[in-house]
Amino acid sequence: MGRNLLRVSLAQINSTVGDLKGNSQKILNFIEKARDQESDIVIFPELALTGYPPEDLLLKPQFLQENMETLRSLAGQVKGIAAVVGFVDVEDDIFNALAVISEGEIRGVYRKIFLPNYGVFDEYRYFQRGRETPVFLLNGCRIGMSICEDIWYPEGPHLNQAIGGESQILVNISASPFHVGKRELREKMLSTRAQECGAIVVYVNIVGGQDELVFDGGSLVFDEKGYLVVRAKVFQEDLVTVDLEPDRVLRSHLQDPRRRAKKLDYPSPPLVEISREGRHKSRKLKKRIEPVPVQEEEVFRALVLGTRDYVRKNGFEKVLVGLSGGIDSSLVACIAREALGEENVVGVIMPSQYNAPSSMEDAHTLARNLGIKTFTLPIQEIFHAYREVLKKEVFKGLKEDVTEENIQARIRGNLLMALSNKFGWLVLTTGNKSEMSCGYATLYGDMAGGFAVIKDVYKTEVYRVARFINNSKDKEIIPESIIKKPPSAELRPGQKDQDTLPPYEVLDAVLKAYVEKEYSFRELLGMGYEENIIRDVIRMVDRNEYKRRQSPPGIKISPRAFGKDRRLPITNLYSPFS
Repeated sequence: MGRNLLRVSLAQINSTVGDLKGNSQKILNFIEKARDQESDIVIFPELALTGYPPEDLLLKPQFLQENMETLRSLAGQVKGIAAVVGFVDVEDDIFNALAVISEGEIRGVYRKIFLPNYGVFDEYRYFQRGRETPVFLLNGCRIGMSICEDIWYPEGPHLNQAIGGESQILVNISASPFHVGKRELREKMLSTRAQECGAIVVYVNIVGGQDELVFDGGSLVFDEKGYLVVRAKVFQEDLVTVDLEPDRVLRSHLQDPRRRAKKLDYPSPPLVEISREGRHKSRKLKKRIEPVPVQEEEVFRALVLGTRDYVRKNGFEKVLVGLSGGIDSSLVACIAREALGEENVVGVIMPSQYNAPSSMEDAHTLARNLGIKTFTLPIQEIFHAYREVLKKEVFKGLKEDVTEENIQARIRGNLLMALSNKFGWLVLTTGNKSEMSCGYATLYGDMAGGFAVIKDVYKTEVYRVARFINNSKDKEIIPESIIKKPPSAELRPGQKDQDTLPPYEVLDAVLKAYVEKEYSFRELLGMGYEENIIRDVIRMVDRNEYKRRQSPPGIKISPRAFGKDRRLPITNLYSPFS
């Protein structure tokens, strides 16, 4: 083994936004692990030091100053290895940047050039664009560096670094949020960049939950021909170390006359030397390609990670789930138990006169299967007291309607919040995306809580994930009777969801087209569904923006979630039917 091998560690860490001290210590711990593996360089994700996204913390001068001080302190402790660390650079403005650190010093800085300003991203709100595309020289190997969005553009900085700067390795540090289908898209794009540039691509993604976002990790290495050679674990921290052969890249460049022609169009970027001597490696490492989960498992693991990090990073120990014996609350309870352990999940069963005995039996069976503690708090007497007070004067002579249904939901919300206040437990709400889209939920009732776990999961997906949970275990977790029963809020005799909503298979298809793809009314008609169904769905979605604005944050798993992704005005007289 000679110096033509460069040993690279991909440090896929779970940073916490704002925890500069904790993030710095974690970075140092991973540097030590990489040094133990005889790595030449260890690479951390985008804004690993501050956590991503820091949002309006970036408007606080003290936070920015402490971020710089923490980086300098960290750099002073890095010896015997080079490290790439994402941070916020502060000069005449602020920049999303990476620092290349070696032998106790910051050797160079790269500033992100392409700032995303769509979907969940708001980087133009905070950052100035970078201008330079330096190439870093380590042990005779030229390495181009970029940050997240930079590599998504075909004409991004990587192209100048690879062609003008003759980089053999292109490093991209990232904070790329998860949604269904994102991993496949990401891998295809990175493979294409490796082929286009004729260079090894090293991609390091952050992992963890941050409010509505989940970052799935799955850091990658593609060789110069675009073949996958490394994939880190998904939805968990990981350190992957790989031996790269930059000389192979150089040989392929010499045999490609097209690069010589292209080189005339790309200026030579600045070259920054990282003064380290390569070390002889005691052994050559095997390449590691971690498997990827099927879609239902992927969604489940994203929800588990998002729930765990939201609860733990916000200082909670236990969570509360209202168990109705229905599929939604059952899935939320399963996610909570997987995320936090059975000892940290409490189920609350709140029967009324409208609940079928079988629903309460199903709720108790689920709790036993999960091993979680439950409280049973009947609401009949409270509901009766509400009705008597209102009937005496205000509601006298009026027929009961949805008002009384919502009172029951709000009683349950009050009971859950009382337990939360008394014991400091976080309430997890159980509404799904189909319900939230249509406003089929009660403000200050079943929407009352601190975190909406399945807020971005359509009802049909709820069933698929529930089936996955049962199929992945040695025993039935969610009772089959829960999965098979027609969904119902059980707020009046004989109530079924389908009394108010279209069949979920139809509803979810229309919602995906209208909410996520922005299909027009006429385009929706072309899908072949009944016009009255399409009109009803559009009206329900549009008139319930005020409810969604008041709902707790929830985990994004779709390409376009309510909240940061989709921001419509509440006061809005636009008609899609005109």
